[in-house]
Amino acid sequence: MRVTVASVIRQDYPELKHDLLPPGCGRATVERMLAEPAFDYLLWLGAGDLLAPGALTALALEAALTGAAAVAGLRVLFADAVRSLDVPALAGAAAPGGIPFTGGEVLWSRYALRAHAVLDADGLPDAATAWSTLPVSARRRIGRPVLLQRVAERPAARLDGLSIVSLTGTGTQGGAGVAQRRLAEALALAGHRIANVALSGRPEAAEWSDTFPRAEAAVAAAAPDLVLAGNLHGATRSLDVVERLARRGPLALVLHDLFPLTGRCCHPRDCERAAAGCDAACPSPDEYPQLAPARIAGMHGRKRAVLASSSGPWLLANSDWTLARAQDLAPSGTAAEPIRLAFPTAVFRPDDRAALRRRLGLPADDVLILVSAVIVDGPDKGFPDLREALRTVARPGVGVVAIGRLDDPARLGVPNLFAPGLVADEETLAAWYAACDLHVTASRHETLGQTPIEAGLCGVPTLAYRTSGLTSSVIDGVSGRLVPVKPGALAQALGELVDDADARARLGAFARIALESRYSPAASALSLDGVFRRRGLIDDDAARLSFAPPMLGHFPFAAEPQRGAAGTVAAASRPLVRWLRRAKQMVLGRRMPLFVRRCLYLAGTLRRSAP
Repeated sequence: MRVTVASVIRQDYPELKHDLLPPGCGRATVERMLAEPAFDYLLWLGAGDLLAPGALTALALEAALTGAAAVAGLRVLFADAVRSLDVPALAGAAAPGGIPFTGGEVLWSRYALRAHAVLDADGLPDAATAWSTLPVSARRRIGRPVLLQRVAERPAARLDGLSIVSLTGTGTQGGAGVAQRRLAEALALAGHRIANVALSGRPEAAEWSDTFPRAEAAVAAAAPDLVLAGNLHGATRSLDVVERLARRGPLALVLHDLFPLTGRCCHPRDCERAAAGCDAACPSPDEYPQLAPARIAGMHGRKRAVLASSSGPWLLANSDWTLARAQDLAPSGTAAEPIRLAFPTAVFRPDDRAALRRRLGLPADDVLILVSAVIVDGPDKGFPDLREALRTVARPGVGVVAIGRLDDPARLGVPNLFAPGLVADEETLAAWYAACDLHVTASRHETLGQTPIEAGLCGVPTLAYRTSGLTSSVIDGVSGRLVPVKPGALAQALGELVDDADARARLGAFARIALESRYSPAASALSLDGVFRRRGLIDDDAARLSFAPPMLGHFPFAAEPQRGAAGTVAAASRPLVRWLRRAKQMVLGRRMPLFVRRCLYLAGTLRRSAP
């Protein structure tokens, strides 16, 4: 009991009341304690159990944000070393290895305890029964450890996971590619067997490519229980390969963007044709992913046929907004499920800001505003609004850090600009994030928005428009601020936050706590596990989800934190290429006319056929 008390006391929580109940105190004593009106939530720790660092804050914040009656986190089972991490009991599911669900993983509201608590003769709570009798809407899980529990024996081996092929168009570089890779890594830590397959290495041929014999043979050879596909439009403009693979077995299509639901584009913006039927009147056929206008109507019809098929894919939506758009744009009856994306929460973390600035050559005392995207001035990133907002706060003592491709930094029009370009190493990227004070994006077209989550995990709040998936990646008033999509709103809010250091610090602290709970690899695997059970890939009576010990490395207090990945984006272009790209944009903007695409296709074909 002494170590249990110490694990709580040393965290120095305010407004915390401790009750120590001796063994055999009896049911009546516990009932009197639960009847006291002086508490809102209760965490019940067994003798010898340890409260994980920061656990109570994370549980209480999720309860406050959602109004949940009970919030549960992960349990770390350890002996001489960490044995595994597991999650609270699923309805009707047994504990792995015979280690019971004790309830120390759960923060209970007073309502839950009084309405649903079940006590045995000694007054000990039957946590599994109490949890399972709560309405599903009243329960929440967070994807971070909250309880450390010593076990006398090694837990029994976990049940075999699923065989899963993670399928991408051209690999895992770029925003959506990185998101797909992180999902696969989270599933591997949950015990699933992952094989990675890319359709093609020829992005210039995507407009005319519908079959991929080598990749399809690799999928067939793996004989997977599930194909988890995402970001395919780098290799093809159709879903024909999805149709063929879905006939073999279950296929889930991750909506990193809305490409599977439209005739050709990733984000319809204000265009309403995706709902009525995309056709040759598409306003942007020459923008990536390009498609000849005459083919758009037929392609949209082919995609809808794939989605409407009885063997069609499930759609996995990474935000509430994306789920709603999928339900609006997909054919009636298309299965759509919400999931959480995974982020390396031990890599993207707060750090010593002063030391980072010295290391990166940044000014020690300036307010530094971060903007980050693979293509900073891309057509969907709201560059004009961003530039206007940054110019309104430009003055001595305020600087801007622009991470990503920006061929002409002068276009931002701010004097105190630091532009490291594309950063392909996650640990280096996290250092740039954590060195800044505030992250801002003017994008209006995000299915989720990964940069606000990466910044928030580093303790940096985000300012963004209240639109699209950003309403999930930025928790308004908690991990940042959301403003209406109207002229001047972003600039006004940016000025207020630049002048309010206390607000930035408060939002940054809450951002780390809330986003770690919701977007860790464990949280992502939990959300996918729910999909697998609802879709019958995992028996609902199977053991509750457990993770391999390396999952603990995704949390900063682990002895051996997980290292970041490298090569997440393509290498920076040579100066000549950047100059040519700027020249092309001056003449054609972001367009890529059909004759140019055909020339690139022919050049690629000739290059590959040369001896």
